[in-house]
Amino acid sequence: MQRKNKYLLFAIVTAFVLASAVSILGFISRAEELRGQVLRLHVLANSNSAEDQALKLLVRDALLEAGGELFSGATSLGNAAERLAENQAVLQKAGEDCIRENGKSYAFSVSIVSEYFGTRSYGELTLPAGEYLAIKAVIGEGEGQNWWCVMFPPLCLPAAQAEPEEYFESGTLSLIESNPKIELRFKIVELFEEMKLKWFG
Repeated sequence: MQRKNKYLLFAIVTAFVLASAVSILGFISRAEELRGQVLRLHVLANSNSAEDQALKLLVRDALLEAGGELFSGATSLGNAAERLAENQAVLQKAGEDCIRENGKSYAFSVSIVSEYFGTRSYGELTLPAGEYLAIKAVIGEGEGQNWWCVMFPPLCLPAAQAEPEEYFESGTLSLIESNPKIELRFKIVELFEEMKLKWFG
């Protein structure tokens, strides 16, 4: 009888572990799909001086304004990426003009990269860790504290607030809406992505 109870307990634990693994793998897969729908903006300041940090925010605002016009009407990341590839010079000029107008002669560069981001919350939404397509804007030496946000969909842009429902399906939206029950899953995704980055680069 005791042996039978042990087998039963083992079967229950095994079933629980397998169910949890399947659930986590499904969550990781959905997180990967989500990352394929988002364009991030990453702005690096010249230094951590108060003046350079203030300039970083001004450049950010200039890029967001230019990006808001550039991506107006875009309905998917693919559509937004096409517009970006054709009009990258628009963002380059916006950043350069902002720097010059504020009395600096720093170099400025805008590039389109695949970049790793940790788990990040924007109001009621949380985006999982992993590699995202990003617009990387570097001011001068790019050695100061950085700033990042979601450029498409424009979820956290002051000048172009968007309703998440316009861009994400209900299943994806439920993944990123704040929910204490899935915080552990976000942490597991972050650990998984960090290990993948370490092992495979």
